[in-house]
Order: sequence, then C-alpha cells, then structure tokens
Amino acid sequence: MISRSSSVEKGRVISRRLFILVSAKIALLTGVTSRLYNLQISDREKYEILSDKNRIRQWKTPPERGIITDYFDNVLAENDRVFQAHLSLDEIQNFNETIFRLKNILNLKEEEVKKIYKKKQKLKPWDTLVVSDNLSWKQFSKLNLYLHDVEGTKPVLSSSRFYPHANDLVHIIGYVGDASAKDIETKKEVEKNFVPGLKVGKSGIESSKEKILIGTYGIKRYEVNASGKRISQIDYLKENQGDKVKITIDLEVQKTAQNLLKNKAGSICAMDIYTGEVIAMASSPTYDPNKFTHGIKKKDWNEIKNNPLRPLVNKSIAGLYSPGSTIKPIVALAALEYQIINPEKVIQCKGHKHPYELYGQRYHCWKKDGHGFMKLRNAIKQSCDIYFYEVARLLGVDKLSVIAKKYGLGEKVLDELFMQEKKGIVPSTKWKKQNLEQPWYLGETIITGIGQGYIQTTPMQLCLMTAQLANGGYKIKPKMIFDENTSFENIISNIQNDKIEKLYKNSNNIKFVLDAMFGSTNELYGTSFKSRHENTKYQFAGKTGTSQVKRITEKDRELDLDLSEIAYKNRDHALFVAFAPYQNPRYSISVLIEHGGSGSKAAAPLANKLIKKIIDRHEIREKLRKKNIKVV
Repeated sequence: MISRSSSVEKGRVISRRLFILVSAKIALLTGVTSRLYNLQISDREKYEILSDKNRIRQWKTPPERGIITDYFDNVLAENDRVFQAHLSLDEIQNFNETIFRLKNILNLKEEEVKKIYKKKQKLKPWDTLVVSDNLSWKQFSKLNLYLHDVEGTKPVLSSSRFYPHANDLVHIIGYVGDASAKDIETKKEVEKNFVPGLKVGKSGIESSKEKILIGTYGIKRYEVNASGKRISQIDYLKENQGDKVKITIDLEVQKTAQNLLKNKAGSICAMDIYTGEVIAMASSPTYDPNKFTHGIKKKDWNEIKNNPLRPLVNKSIAGLYSPGSTIKPIVALAALEYQIINPEKVIQCKGHKHPYELYGQRYHCWKKDGHGFMKLRNAIKQSCDIYFYEVARLLGVDKLSVIAKKYGLGEKVLDELFMQEKKGIVPSTKWKKQNLEQPWYLGETIITGIGQGYIQTTPMQLCLMTAQLANGGYKIKPKMIFDENTSFENIISNIQNDKIEKLYKNSNNIKFVLDAMFGSTNELYGTSFKSRHENTKYQFAGKTGTSQVKRITEKDRELDLDLSEIAYKNRDHALFVAFAPYQNPRYSISVLIEHGGSGSKAAAPLANKLIKKIIDRHEIREKLRKKNIKVV
C-alpha cells in the first residue's frame, strides 16, 4: 500500500516536470514567434533586399553618344548596336573555370584569352571585366542559352561608334576608345556615367565635346531563377542619348579636299571670310578611326604610328611650317601701314650673280636671271625676294611681328577645340631674347621678310590671315561648331557701322595688297597665272609660297636640279593662299604640300579645283543658312 507522503512527492515531481516542459514549450514558442517577427516584420526590408539580390540581376547599359553632323545634316559619327559579354568578378568563385567555359561557348582564341587575363590583372576584385565588346549574333545567342552554366557572366546589348566617312574626317571628328583611368579622373561627365565598356572621345571633336556627346547610362533589371538564368525583365530605365553636335564643315567640299591630297602629305583649309565658319580642314595622310572603336590591332597601330608621313598629326592645326612667300602680302601691308616705303619705290633684282648683300652675307632671289626693276605691286605679283629683303630691312622684325599677329599668325585659331593645335612662332627681338637668350641680328630680319628663319605657322593660321585680308581688314573669330545665331547680314551691318574691330590704319593699303594678289594669279608673269580661272564666277586672287627645308648651297644653285632629282625629305614645301571670288570675296583657302617643290606647281593647281567646288556649293549653303539661321 502506497503511503500518502509518497503520493504527494510523486505529484510534486510530475508538477515540476510539467512546469519545466510547459516553460520549455513557452520559451520555444516565444523564440519561434520572436524569430518570425524579426524575419517578417523587423528585418523584412533587409531580407527582401537579400532575396531580391538572389532573384534580381541588374545591368548598367552604356550611354548612347550623340551624333555629329555636317552643315547639311549629313551624319559624320553615328551609333551601331553591338553585343558584349561582361564578367562581374565578385560573383565568380573559380575564374579559370569560368574562362574555360566561356572559351568553349564563344570559341575564343588563345590570344583573346590571354588578353582577358591581362585585363583582369589591372582590375579590382569587385570590378567588371569586358570579355568582348563586339560579339557576333551567333556568339551572343549561344551565351544567353548557356548563361546558367557560367557564373558572373552578363550578356549586354550596347552601342558602338561608327564613322561612315572614316578617313575623310578623322582629323576633325577624331575617334573613341575605352575610358581610361585618366579619362575618369579628368572628366567629370565620364566619371558620372562610367559603366564597363564605356567608350569616350580620344581626339578631335569626339574628345573636346565629350560633355555634350556622352549622354547618361541606363539600367536593366531581370528576374532570374536559382541557376541565374533570366526569366523575365522587370524594369528598364533607358539610357539617354547625348546631344547632337553640328559642325560647319561641308562634307562634299571636305571630301574633295581630301581627294586632292591623295598620295600626298599636306593640308587644305577653307573658311568663310566673314562668319569665320571653317568649311574644310583636310590633312593627309589619314587613317580609319573605326579601327580604334573596339581596340586597334597591333599590326594596324604600328602601320599608322611608323608611317613617316605622320598620319596621326592634323597638319592643318598641328603642323608647323615656314610660310615662305605667302607672308609677303603681310610684309607689304606692314611696310605700308607704318609708312616705311612708297609703293612706287623701285628696286633692281639681278638674279643669282648679283645677290642682295649685307655684312658679307649674300641673299639670293629664287629667279636665276632676276626680275629686273620692280615696284611693290610687281614684287608681290612675281614674288621677288630681293625686293622683300630690302622692305624687311627697312621695316624691322618688331613692326612686322605686330602686323602678323594682328592678322592671325602666332596664336591658336580654333581655341581649345583640338588638343593638338599649336600656336606657332612669330619672332621678334624680345621673343629671341626670352626664348634663346640671344640678341637679334639684322640678317634674321632679312630672311623673315620672305617667310624663312624662325617664323613658324600652321596652314589654318595662313587661311585666317588671308580671310582677314580678303574681308577688308576686319577681325573674325573662326569656328567649327555650328551657331544658329551667326548671321552674315549682321556681320556686314556691323562692318558698315564700325562695330567690328579694324585691323588696318588705312583701308587703301588693304586694297593695294588685294589688287597685287589679283595680279599674282590673273596677270601674265604672276606666279600662279597658270592656275587662274578665266570665268569671273570662279576668279580668285592668291599668293604662292615655297618653304625651304634645307639650306641651299652655291653648289645646289649651280646644279639646278629638277624636283625629281632631289631626295624627298630635302624638297621644299609648297604653299598657296587665296580668296574667292575676287569681285565679291566670301572664302579664303590655304594649301600646303609637304616637300611638294614650288607653290605655283604643286599647291596652286589644287586650289583652282577646290575653289570651283566651293563656289558651286555656295548657293546651296546660302539657302540653308537663310532657312535655318536666326538673324539677330
């Protein structure tokens, strides 16, 4: 028989155990409830984000660049759709395995695989690596099919730059390439819109107008399954295209200029002498900018880089040359403005046997038998060196420097539009003292008077110089970016009302120089007489120039070799400047042919052809200008 005390003790044990069991259940239930509360309420946002990260993939799409057009809205730089493959390095567990799979899927060559590994070495562990920025449709489709087998891989539909007129405009438009660390550091617009595979301007207008052209990136969000395979697109914030850039270049005139320079090294520039609009800026030789878009091949790069004719240099604004006799109109104008000489002053040119002498130094004229007795107009017309030696001596280099700079020499013409552009040199006594720490000698003044010695100019500067002579001596601001507020009528009105800066003291001096240039092209014995147009519609006035690249010795003068008998690198540069039409001038032009010999034979005939093209296009350009440009 069980005692009462044992029954009570047993009841206590059961109650204790029951209490413990109930307490444990309550604690467990409380813990589960608390955890569920945290998961579903307190930390809901956190876990939603984590869930979305597993469920949703986000791609940044590169911005689409704005297009570039010419004056007539012909597209010069446009965008093509391209297919790319990107790798998110922080999502990849085994990089070697991933590349092995990609190699088989995309049929990558060993050389391409090596480039991928080389790229990876330059990136941080969380960066995105662009495996290929130009896949074929077949490769892109196959990648999407096997995407779940390749971790961290993103197929991207992007845009790529394309230049339909390639070689004809490369020195103006430039080209694009991958954004470098320097691009990101120096350009805020690139840093703000940087995405893997972003292409940015590397030269020309593509670079200087990056801020306008770049646009803003887009975002694509996709829902994926547990294997990472895309199921559906959730959201798409479309990238914004950059703004359009319209330039003043006439594509047809530009193509004609480039064609005239075919198989030559040189430059041709043309501009409106009133508005300053540059309608052609050709430089030769050229290269294909499309080769740079997806990374230029080593073979192609070496071919461009090692070309002795320097295709990478925009000769119109970065090529520095002695102007030769194209400077003579400015020398004559300076002498007239400072009243150093009378246009009727007569100087005799006797040729090689009786050169101009100064302190025992002999200075020859280019014409072997001499020009005879010359007055200033005839000296410009026939380009007599002897006459200009004496004019330069009387004038002095400092006065010449003042006038030359006034008319556009020695300064950049297109501001900061082209990084390559150079200022050139217009020497003076002060310049030589500051830069060479040497005194100026009179003999240096003599050769400066015929465009030799220290003086260095770009073809675009010579074009501007000619424009400001041709418009009557008024200052203009050259431009290549189209401005709808530029009005020809307004400019003419401002000239008539003395609202535009005059570069001359006496307008008769300008008229005299322009008339002499007319004689140089349109009168017998003029140095460019053979290149004239008899039709007054195309009639132009110009000045030839020959720039020596090697000192001519007495032996050279005696041999009197033909151009074909002289080594290419020792041949003179050929130059020509002109304005047209003569009766109502509207355009200026400069032509330079490296090692072309004489300006009359190598440069002036090219100007003849281009001027005809420009005049024939003038009415079309004027109609469009009057239709689209605001008159203010």
